[in-house]
Amino acid sequence: MNNTQDTICAIATAPGGAIAVIRVSGENAIAITDRIFQPVSNGKKLAERKPYTLTFGQILNEQKEVIDEVLVSIFHAPHSYTGENSVEISCHGSAYILQQVIQLLIRNGCRSAQPGEFTQRAFLNGKMDLSQAEAVADLIASSSAATHRLAMNQMRGGFSQELRRLREQLLHLTSLMELELDFSDHEELEFADRSELKGLADKIEKIIDGLVRSFSVGNAIKNGVPVAIVGETNAGKSTLLNTLLNEEKAIVSDIHGTTRDVIEDTMNIGGVNFRFIDTAGIRETSDAIESLGIERSFKKLEQAEIVLWVIDIAEAKIQFEKLSKEIISRCNRKPLVIILNKADIMEDTQNGGYASIAEELKQCTHCPVITISAKKKMGIEELQNKLLKIADIPEITESNLIVTNIRHYEALSAALESIHRVQEGLDMQLSGDFVSQDLRECLFHLAEIVGGEITNDEVLGNIFKHFCIGK
Repeated sequence: MNNTQDTICAIATAPGGAIAVIRVSGENAIAITDRIFQPVSNGKKLAERKPYTLTFGQILNEQKEVIDEVLVSIFHAPHSYTGENSVEISCHGSAYILQQVIQLLIRNGCRSAQPGEFTQRAFLNGKMDLSQAEAVADLIASSSAATHRLAMNQMRGGFSQELRRLREQLLHLTSLMELELDFSDHEELEFADRSELKGLADKIEKIIDGLVRSFSVGNAIKNGVPVAIVGETNAGKSTLLNTLLNEEKAIVSDIHGTTRDVIEDTMNIGGVNFRFIDTAGIRETSDAIESLGIERSFKKLEQAEIVLWVIDIAEAKIQFEKLSKEIISRCNRKPLVIILNKADIMEDTQNGGYASIAEELKQCTHCPVITISAKKKMGIEELQNKLLKIADIPEITESNLIVTNIRHYEALSAALESIHRVQEGLDMQLSGDFVSQDLRECLFHLAEIVGGEITNDEVLGNIFKHFCIGK
């Protein structure tokens, strides 16, 4: 971990804007900024000014040349984002100006901040717990209304409050068990009714289990619901991907086997992110590279939450018979939608009509069948509505707690295992010291989420290194 006594600085805004903000934090943040800043009026130093005020002035280099005209806002510890003395310099967004100001700050005693170091200091100074700190990164990365609401709920402490309530109940349970251990030589004393303890353990288990189960939904919201587009070569998979994304993401050709590797991209549909995965066409081939692509196609199919099987409508029965065993067996009860593509080049009266083909496949597989023309964008809206219905993403509200962080999921899973052992111990009437040990383990894993039990510098560094610089 970096020295938290240093005063740090970094650009806190994305490049390319007309205005940029440089953030400075640390004990000497105000004093260092004073060395390079000259107010335009009222010559009082920043250190003499009231906190939460803006001062207009100029940034000057060592030769007293004006680098830029800026606004400086000041915050006194502990009432700042980091809990330290902080300064934010609003200047013009020129890359040259930003570089000059940063270099001036460094020459006057700052050092460049590492990724996430401002938020890390906020955590270390008690301004937020670890789960709230991680939500800051999620908020910055939010790309839909759902991900934004989830990050805001977590940053405001909704998840932390639920964990706090759980820990309070566990501590109550643990204290009763351990109090009995202190008086184990008095067999007639029982501080906790076992049936009451079992009821409390069951209640805690139900809450933790619900949080663990919510991760599949949370992960889908955060990273996009994975949708694999599979089928035979030249069925129109790449055309469908391009149509869904409204861009030429994949190469489209009449030549079989054009797509030899997996192509992925994300699309927002109705406020929900879907991660579409265009796979190599499935067919028998002697081409080693194409075979590798097909193998990857099957892996992506198994990893996806929704599978779109694209079939050329003119060869529907042939393609279905060739691939039904391969595809349906790998879906493992996950939603499968059969897409009859290229309806624009086939009359509804040919081969019995595509309506009858769709009905036949629906009866055979019990899966929804949608007839489209990816090239002409026919049936795409129906497909999008079907995807939204299958994804079934719940409405995100302040009271709706959904786990999106893999670290939280792993800690909650470990806590769930511990509380299961507590339930088993109570059922088997095990000695209180065994049950108490499992309770302490459950408490430990819950504390890991908010940072109560994390003291390892390497663990903290790993968490915050994924943040952007300036946050």
